Amino acid sequence: MEKIIFETDDGEKLELFIEEETRVGGTDYILVTDSDADEANAYILKDISGDGEPMAEFVMVEDDVEFEAIAKIFEQMLEDTDFS
Repeated sequence: MEKIIFETDDGEKLELFIEEETRVGGTDYILVTDSDADEANAYILKDISGDGEPMAEFVMVEDDVEFEAIAKIFEQMLEDTDFS
């Protein structure tokens, strides 16, 4: 499983595991977890870097409507996963 280091707004660095990725409306999203164990917290990150940028820049999806829409897509992609 691929890992990334995500830096929060307050400078904390989190090691996250990429579970799935998708592209919606020209924007890339990744579903990540904070552990590779069965019990983990899941987050949806959105790529806000411009096209042609050498490195992706991700932020947590905080808008409730956007989060719910993207979460539904990931749930369909991972049908056997419970996101409760």
